[in-house]
Amino acid sequence: MKIATFNVNSIKARLPRVLEWLEEAQPDVALLQELKCQDADFPALEISSLGYEAAVHGQKTYNGVAILSKHPIEDVFRGLPGDPEDEQARYIEGTIRGIRVASIYLPNGNPVDGPKFPYKLAWMDRLVAHIRDTLLPTEQPLVLGGDYNLVPGDDDVYDPAKWADDALCKPESRARFRAMLNLGLTEAWKALHPNAAHQYSYWDYVQGRWQKDEGVRIDHLLLSPQAADRLAACEIDKTPRGKEKPSDHTPVWCEIA
Repeated sequence: MKIATFNVNSIKARLPRVLEWLEEAQPDVALLQELKCQDADFPALEISSLGYEAAVHGQKTYNGVAILSKHPIEDVFRGLPGDPEDEQARYIEGTIRGIRVASIYLPNGNPVDGPKFPYKLAWMDRLVAHIRDTLLPTEQPLVLGGDYNLVPGDDDVYDPAKWADDALCKPESRARFRAMLNLGLTEAWKALHPNAAHQYSYWDYVQGRWQKDEGVRIDHLLLSPQAADRLAACEIDKTPRGKEKPSDHTPVWCEIA
């Protein structure tokens, strides 16, 4: 099963690129982030015309996540537990052919001297707790994909010194990402490319970042032991980022045997 994650940066603005990518890449499952639309405005007809059903957790103007699948999506769960007052649409999970998948749009956290950074850290703490207390005990194969807004190490950013004080690289953020891995999860890209450096999944639109390959690697697929044992491939698909009017992210995909 080919499972991809893709921050589309507005499904409405990027729909031609997304449909083109689905046709070319043919993922069995696509985990989308940053839809920037409510459920009712999601282009379900266009998506279904390519053979995908969709489970959506949308929000007007901001955030929004979805799971697209060529197979039935069962037991859909919307929203990250742990804070009933959090209304941001950043998390959705479901089961597809026995594999539990989640689409995650983790908070950015900038600027770090305001309320957004504590929110990011608290959200990560809730995610760690949900994985530890709810997901892993099922012993189901898990694929937790998304825009984690987290640079795992200095090899994953084009200018570590420049980014040192960014929320994506702060020690507190990285510590919580490691806490997820320490639960027994495997980061698919790193597992199959242990010596790869300066391979990115996001390039800002400004200052020719894409053209100069000045990016960061923030889109990740985390696998439970039951899924990691079946990991056959994982790649960053840079093709969509080079198209006209692209998202600033590009898809990352893995194959589960």
